[in-house]
Amino acid sequence: QVQLVESGGGLVQAGGSLRLSCAASGLTERPYFMGWFRQAPGEEREFVAVINWNFESTSYANSVKGRFTLSRDDVKNTVYLQMNSLKPEDTAVYYCAAALGSNTDHDWATGYGMDYWGKGTLVTVSS
Repeated sequence: QVQLVESGGGLVQAGGSLRLSCAASGLTERPYFMGWFRQAPGEEREFVAVINWNFESTSYANSVKGRFTLSRDDVKNTVYLQMNSLKPEDTAVYYCAAALGSNTDHDWATGYGMDYWGKGTLVTVSS
């Protein structure tokens, strides 16, 4: 059974930092992309960041560019989202997602067609 398990969320003051982790287990093939979405209360889910597993190239939402850094550990099948200079508007539930190499029908802009999702971890940034 495939699982994506997020950790690292919590409460932090504005300007602070957190590091989220997402560990993938049970995969029968390497992920092609892994990344993060977030959903604030009353808002739609939005893309945060994604990493190409093989080439380690990354892409970020404009709202987090320069503050968040996504990396991956190939041995541990884990991605890390380092979040610095956090703002109250970063408050949301953060969800990890994975798209496998065989998946040619997915869209990181919307979250459509992801193969797997985590259950989410809450990040709260106080002002």
